[in-house]
Amino acid sequence: MIKKTFFILFALFLPFISACSDGPANIFQGYVEGEYVLVSSPIGGTLDSLSISRGDIVSKNAPLFTLERDFEKAAVDEATHGLQRAQDNLANLEKGQRPSEIASIQAQLRQAKASVDLARIEYQRRVKLIAEKTISQEELDRSKSDYDQKKQQVKQFSADLTTARLGARSDEIRGAMAEVLQAQAKLTQAQWNFDQKACSAPCSAFVFDTLYRVGEWIPPGQPAVSLLPPENIEVRFYIPQTLVGKVQQGQHAIVTYDGATKPINVTITYVSPEAEFTPPVIYSSQSRAKLIFMLKASPSQEDAAQLHPGQPVDVTIPDLTS
Repeated sequence: MIKKTFFILFALFLPFISACSDGPANIFQGYVEGEYVLVSSPIGGTLDSLSISRGDIVSKNAPLFTLERDFEKAAVDEATHGLQRAQDNLANLEKGQRPSEIASIQAQLRQAKASVDLARIEYQRRVKLIAEKTISQEELDRSKSDYDQKKQQVKQFSADLTTARLGARSDEIRGAMAEVLQAQAKLTQAQWNFDQKACSAPCSAFVFDTLYRVGEWIPPGQPAVSLLPPENIEVRFYIPQTLVGKVQQGQHAIVTYDGATKPINVTITYVSPEAEFTPPVIYSSQSRAKLIFMLKASPSQEDAAQLHPGQPVDVTIPDLTS
């Protein structure tokens, strides 16, 4: 966000004051302007701490202020635990049953195999006895049925052991993986909300103003600190429409001001494509001299430290002739 700090009416009349003087035609009155960076949090809250003061010089990423964020911290903790739970559930499904459960199935399988061996022997014995006609057919059938049941039990426990070692079904694992991704997204969102309440400097800058005090409530998006980066300091001045065609971007200019120890070199960075004027506007040969164009010029970052927004200056364009 950009904050304007100078009086536009005063700026509009500066060129006319200069035009009425008997000074050189390539010297124009202007002023220093700053485009401010207003730092805010997208989430509202009570100002918990303010790490800077008005007039400080801060470097990029230096802490500026922190809002109360106990609620956001609790949300981060909850999301962290939810992610851990989802990850544990997925790991449990992927690795199958526990070793003790597998050992139990293996024991049951061994017991079933022993039982089938005994049932087989009993059945074979009764086959011989039926041939000798010492037992009835009913006893043989009963023995055969018992032998078949024992074999099916062996197949059942073998299948159970294979399933226990495989883990969960693929669709269950896919569902568990989706839960992990959902938990990760919730944690990312909670962490973002938590981080937004601790604001740092987006660039190296001069702390122009602090707009709230500790303990005050700051609405969402409301600026709390106003910064002025040196690269955002510029000189604005106006020239008559009769001279604007002789000026272009990149042209060199010189700035002087009251109390200056030496002139400051600047580069013209902007020539307004639209004219400004003072009323009445009558496009005649007499009144069109009132048309003016705004220009912007930027100093080096080192020289910018000597300039202050609102400060009146004189701008000389050496290459400009009337």
